[in-house]
Amino acid sequence: MNIRYTDDKCFTQLQVQDLFRSVDWISADYPQRLMKALNQCETVFTAWDDEKLVGLINAIDDGELTAYVHYLCVRPEYQKQGIGKELLSLIKDKYKDYLYLILIAENRSVVNFYEKCDFQKADGTSVMEIINQERGSYEA
Repeated sequence: MNIRYTDDKCFTQLQVQDLFRSVDWISADYPQRLMKALNQCETVFTAWDDEKLVGLINAIDDGELTAYVHYLCVRPEYQKQGIGKELLSLIKDKYKDYLYLILIAENRSVVNFYEKCDFQKADGTSVMEIINQERGSYEA
C-alpha cells in the first residue's frame, strides 16, 4: 500500500461524504455544508490510496497563536496503519510555531491515540457546546 498525502483540497463532495460515513460521523448527513466548511478551513490534509480518499485532518487557526484540530478521520479498514499518525504529524509540523495546538478527544481510545502523539490533557478545562438542532438540516 502506497499512501499519498496532500494539502491541495482535491477531494469531491462524494469522496468526503463517503469517508465521513465510513466512520459514522453525523457530518456526512450534511455533505454540502461539510464541503463548504472544509473548503473554508485554512488547513486540510488528506490521505489517498490511489484515487480513494482514506483519511483527512483539518485545522482552524487564528493565524498566529492558536490552532484547533477539528476533524481527524481514517477509514476503519485503513486504521492502525500509521495514517492518522502521519496526518497528525503534518498538522503538528505546520503549527509548530504556534503557542497552542488544541483538539477535543471524544472517547478513551482516541485519548490514548492522541497521548501517544504527544498531546496531553489540559488541566481544569471542560468542553462546552451548543447544538443547534433546528438548523442542522440546513443545506446551503
